[in-house]
Amino acid sequence: MTDASHPGEFDSLGEVADELGLDRAVLPTVTRRSVQVGSEQQISVLTWGDDDPELVFLHGGGQNAHTWDLVITALGRPAIAIDLAGHGHSSWRDDHDYGPARNAPAVARVVSELAPAAVGVIGMSLGGLTLIRLAATRPELVRRAVIVDVTPGSGVAHTRMTSAERGATQLISGPPSFASLEEMVDLAVQASPRRPASAVRRGVRHNTRQQADGTWTWRYDPGIGSVGAGSDFRLLWDDVARLSMPVMLVRGGDSVFVTTDDLAAMTARLPALRVEVVPGAGHAVQSDRPLALAALIRGFMPDRSGPPLPASPPSAPGMAS
Repeated sequence: MTDASHPGEFDSLGEVADELGLDRAVLPTVTRRSVQVGSEQQISVLTWGDDDPELVFLHGGGQNAHTWDLVITALGRPAIAIDLAGHGHSSWRDDHDYGPARNAPAVARVVSELAPAAVGVIGMSLGGLTLIRLAATRPELVRRAVIVDVTPGSGVAHTRMTSAERGATQLISGPPSFASLEEMVDLAVQASPRRPASAVRRGVRHNTRQQADGTWTWRYDPGIGSVGAGSDFRLLWDDVARLSMPVMLVRGGDSVFVTTDDLAAMTARLPALRVEVVPGAGHAVQSDRPLALAALIRGFMPDRSGPPLPASPPSAPGMAS
């Protein structure tokens, strides 16, 4: 395991505290670390705080660990947020296979090394599907699970959605490069109507890189676009039925990624499933309503509380976070 330095990466955390109405003094130390997974793969991880991590966070497709900045700051608990393979600062796979079945073993290695005593794991979209697989195959690493706005049927649901319903996830299938960073910001702002432009801009900065020819591109492997509708997601229904730990499913009130039929299928397999809906949130609940999601996580995960949450939830960065 090695530490990796990315100058200026955490300068925006002061903005995060300001948006949440928190004193910047409450911000914990945040560092980036790298865990070797296999002979050639590195998984990059953000560690929040100096104590043993209590929570583990997994982002969605096309996102990265910074999508959780506001939620983790609001919670005020030691945590790790993982860049899934092919995303953020993690290495890309030669086969470009970033589905849950390949993600879960890599995440298991990271959790075993950095957060073996974590009280729970939170996963959104692709991270939520990865969490289902992880919880079914390595239950000792997932004492409680929070699945955010996804089911094994969401890949099929995605094929029937309009561009507006897909939200920022539609950017994954967009152009591979752009003439300027501003062009990328403009597209992300249009696709993220529930968030202020300043928050989206911060997210885009974390999720882009400039190429040698001066053009700009997303930080993730374009191959993640193939992780969409497919039978591999539906195979996870068997994993859902194997889950033995407490599970909470959080839906965005304005999202259509979790259909009525899929919700019924989840509850049929998990009769004790706790289901919560966050009004005013789209698919990226952690970005649209971070304080509401933080409050749900705090109530569901045992152990100590963090700093008081502000009274009214502001918007926050989203897909490009």
